[in-house]
Amino acid sequence: MRAVRNRIPRLATLLLGLGLVSAVPSLAKVPMITPGGELPKLRGELLSGRSIVLPDSVRGSALLLLLGFTYESRHDVEAWAERFRRDFGLDSKIVCYEIPVIGGAARLARPFIDGGMRRGTPRALHERVITVYRGAGEWKQRVGFAERDVAYVLLVDRWGRVVWQVRGPFGEERYGLLAERVRDLPR
Repeated sequence: MRAVRNRIPRLATLLLGLGLVSAVPSLAKVPMITPGGELPKLRGELLSGRSIVLPDSVRGSALLLLLGFTYESRHDVEAWAERFRRDFGLDSKIVCYEIPVIGGAARLARPFIDGGMRRGTPRALHERVITVYRGAGEWKQRVGFAERDVAYVLLVDRWGRVVWQVRGPFGEERYGLLAERVRDLPR
């Protein structure tokens, strides 16, 4: 029995070190993103390997952020991105990012996850995919996470203010509302 008790602190220390558990669970409520509010700093790494902090890294450009929190959400994220790039891909005043937000124990598999995404994404889009491995729970709170396998879409103006948001699968009606808002953005 004594041997088991001595192993428990070591196991807890190991799990803490690996990031599988937290010493103090976060009890702080993170404010939700709302239109008119500033986009909180989003830190991640592009598939090209470069670090990025939004909105700071692209001030002066509007942003379309397509966040997904599960592997299955990639279908919605890719559908939104494909249509948006087809319609607005040549507009240098707005940048579209696909953002897989990966938390929990999956962070341990980061090299494999990133490698798979690099292989599955055309090289021309490596600067348009941001992987986020920290703060998944906070980002879920920020976007009002309620559905697992859908895209969370944020349109941000060139000053870093959120001007429109929606969650769900791609649909022509929703996309029409987004396209209208993009065309109305100050240039």
